[in-house]
Amino acid sequence: MVTNINTNNQINFDRSLGFVIHEVAQLMRLAFDRKVRDVGLTRAQWMVLGYLLREDGQTQTELAENIEMEKAPTGRLIDRLEQSGWVERRPDPIDKRANRIYKTSKIDPLILIVQDMTAELYETALSGISISAQQRLIDELTIIKNNLRSSGNCER
Repeated sequence: MVTNINTNNQINFDRSLGFVIHEVAQLMRLAFDRKVRDVGLTRAQWMVLGYLLREDGQTQTELAENIEMEKAPTGRLIDRLEQSGWVERRPDPIDKRANRIYKTSKIDPLILIVQDMTAELYETALSGISISAQQRLIDELTIIKNNLRSSGNCER
């Protein structure tokens, strides 16, 4: 097992999995925010769109859980996305009290722009790491994610 305890029996935060993942995620978020600001998009809005790209037609509650935000602020995000014409609400065919959120074709050009921006960001972040090592990194992080999900300790 990898340890983050140095020879002086102190925690080495530079080698702590949790700290490294947190700091990488934080730096990626900051860089992403700077890149998408010019297209009139926030990271939170992109997260909603990303989850809709992954699975279109989610409820506001499902989206709120996915982006780890309360329902009311998620609703305001969806309102802004709807005002921009990037998403639309449609009644749930089964639960008449709920709406489902769907992406519109208006986001297609936006997706291409954001994909180009993220490709640049990933190129910078992964500079000096071979393609095979990049794939291994994704594979291993996916294993970690799946291990944590199946452990039962990460229930929402």
